Amino acid sequence: MSDKMEVYYFSPTGGTKRVSSIFADAMEKEVIWHDLGSKETMMEKPEGEMIVVAAPVFGGRIPSVVREKIEKLSGIGKKAVTIAVYGNRAYEDALLEMNDILIKCGFTVIASGAFVAQHSMALEVGAGRPDEEDEKEICKFAESVKNSTSAENVHVPGNRPYKPEMNMPAAPISLPSCTRCGKCVIVCPTNAVSVTDGAVITDTEKCILCMACTRVCAEQARILPPPLQQKMEQKLGALKDVRNKNEMFL
Repeated sequence: MSDKMEVYYFSPTGGTKRVSSIFADAMEKEVIWHDLGSKETMMEKPEGEMIVVAAPVFGGRIPSVVREKIEKLSGIGKKAVTIAVYGNRAYEDALLEMNDILIKCGFTVIASGAFVAQHSMALEVGAGRPDEEDEKEICKFAESVKNSTSAENVHVPGNRPYKPEMNMPAAPISLPSCTRCGKCVIVCPTNAVSVTDGAVITDTEKCILCMACTRVCAEQARILPPPLQQKMEQKLGALKDVRNKNEMFL
């Protein structure tokens, strides 16, 4: 393999970037990073012979913003590694969906991994992950990829048709302490947030609940509506004391 690797990632709250950074460091290659959450034009023809696609899991699927962008990649004659980062619940059809898209684009997906990071809505779930143990497993995965001579697509769990996409007619809200600095507008990958007449407006039809806007808010004035936050914490609360595993496919 060449010494250059390109990583296409979507990391609205930092977990996916953390996992993919550990992997990239362990690969010991020159890395070109492509943020799939950016509003800038994406490079659709990778330069290196191998790419990595890393995405968070939203309700067992990959986010629509990831799907729409990686569908445009040109992968003829190139290899790919896929990484799904899930919030300690389940990754379900996410890896399969990513792999199907990349194979259709011409890539050979030689390896896939599902790794745990802190949940973006229920912060006590998966808190502190990826931790030291996770880091060792991610590095072990990278070592296996480095040594791989595979020229075939890897098999991963999942179902076709994929499960329905997560559909919650809700979006984060801004508290009175909001300074209308506009950072939430800048980081929103779907242009769902705007500042109009001195108020922060969120289009619930465009919002994918990625939580990027809550993460970037220095005033902590951007939150989920309390009823939704309570619902998520109740739904996922049983997972607080569960350590779900990372899984690797080569």
